[in-house]
Amino acid sequence: MTIHKEGYKTIVISFIIFAFINLVSFYFISFHYPWVSWVIFIATLALLLFLISFFRVPNRQLTTGDGFIICPADGKVVVIEEVVDSEYFHDKRLQLSVFMSPANVHQNRVPVSGEVMYNKYHKGKYLVAWNPKSSTENERHSVVIKNEKGEILVKQIAGALAKRIVNYLSVGQKVDQSMEMGFIKFGSRVDLLLPPGTKVKVQLNQVVQGGITVLAEW
Repeated sequence: MTIHKEGYKTIVISFIIFAFINLVSFYFISFHYPWVSWVIFIATLALLLFLISFFRVPNRQLTTGDGFIICPADGKVVVIEEVVDSEYFHDKRLQLSVFMSPANVHQNRVPVSGEVMYNKYHKGKYLVAWNPKSSTENERHSVVIKNEKGEILVKQIAGALAKRIVNYLSVGQKVDQSMEMGFIKFGSRVDLLLPPGTKVKVQLNQVVQGGITVLAEW
């Protein structure tokens, strides 16, 4: 397991705050109320360890296959339905959405190999990620990837806690399945818009893993 580069600054700042709070606590409080200092130490240590775990990148045997559409994020499948896309395709698409809790790995991966045809950041709201309107009203970053089998749109969507979306792709770039696509800080969701008739291989509320779980087949 490694720590994602997006977490370096946050972890360093958090460690400095952790050290400062506990130095002050043990210097001014521990002599009269040692139990209070220990409570502060345990609570701040737990928060620091949570932050470190949030930016973890586990070692994985990634799944690949020309006929596979691989899950781009860890989390739980919360939407499988047909929708009308108003951003890029302007027709009916099959939407699969994965909700990412703060406890999930937040690195996002490319679901299929191909060429990036579209890449756009949208400002927006910070509705809770399970709200259906979050797909079109929240801050988000949309990417369309095309190969010989078709095109898919992937949306990294901010939630009530997620305040920063990072996307590393650019239009015209050739991408490989399961390579890193980006990162979302502190809980959100990822939507995929697939061609109608795509064979779905997961169920609602199923727990999935980015780069490993096969969401669908072309």
